[in-house]
Amino acid sequence: MIIYDNADFKITEPTAVTLGNFDGIHLGHQQLIKTIKRNIHGLKTVVFSFYPHPVAFFGRKGEFKTMLDTREKLFVLDHMDVDYAVQYPFTQNFANLSPDEFVDFLAEKVNCRLLVVGENYNFGKNKAGDYEKLKILCSRRNIDVIAIPSVTYKDMRVSSTRIRGLIDCGRVSEVIPMLKKPYFVINKVVEGEKRGRRMEFPTINLIPPKEKLLPADGVYISLVNVGGEIFKGITNVGNNPTFDGNEHTVETHILDFDREIYGMDVLVSLYKWIRTEQKFSSMHELKRQLGRDKAEAANFEFPEPVFEKLFCCY
Repeated sequence: MIIYDNADFKITEPTAVTLGNFDGIHLGHQQLIKTIKRNIHGLKTVVFSFYPHPVAFFGRKGEFKTMLDTREKLFVLDHMDVDYAVQYPFTQNFANLSPDEFVDFLAEKVNCRLLVVGENYNFGKNKAGDYEKLKILCSRRNIDVIAIPSVTYKDMRVSSTRIRGLIDCGRVSEVIPMLKKPYFVINKVVEGEKRGRRMEFPTINLIPPKEKLLPADGVYISLVNVGGEIFKGITNVGNNPTFDGNEHTVETHILDFDREIYGMDVLVSLYKWIRTEQKFSSMHELKRQLGRDKAEAANFEFPEPVFEKLFCCY
């Protein structure tokens, strides 16, 4: 997969393009991507996205967090066999493009011959363009357009907003069917305070990017990919109130694992929330609770870890 993360590029091969923010790359996004890959003319496939997320750029909802940071998004797209992934810089000038200018931009920048969008897609300044407008503008430039109906799950539309709300509440098990993968974090292991080791519960510590949406503080059953090996884990999201921590981290005790892996990239997938983060009166009390958490994770029936197997030092 070829990646473009700035404005200084041009794709000359004829392409099939799908547009959007692709936050989470949920079932709806996956349907768009599958459609460009099925094009009958053998066009090169392009997933055209933006950075920063337009909602974050305009700041209309305060501090906005994304489900996937840039690296995580590219990891998923790479395993979907996309030819080109574009993370185009979202600027005020770009936001000011009229619908006509926007379609011209696609024709010239990525040589678009097929455009696949969701049925409710809006584009151009102030979202002035809709699907009907898009068909008219694209027909003038010999670009075919396909609109994909919304994907539903349990009689409700699958959307990034819906999934984000569940993650905010820690309901990670409920988002797995809509993402077709667990909610996950990729990052390097950093050195911590090593308190867990003193309690015979050593942990690996990740500090996610500031723009990464973390689930509600608490303890989760997880799977961890370490250099291609997959282990069960218990993951604490929060700031360790027992020790008066002040930094938000993702801290995981990996079952049946005792290696130092500082600086190594790992993938932590969250499968089930099991309890809130608590402030314990003593280290002994915390250790007893961690023992109960560990037993629950050890007995949890994970599905086949297909997603985790994709990751190996990406």
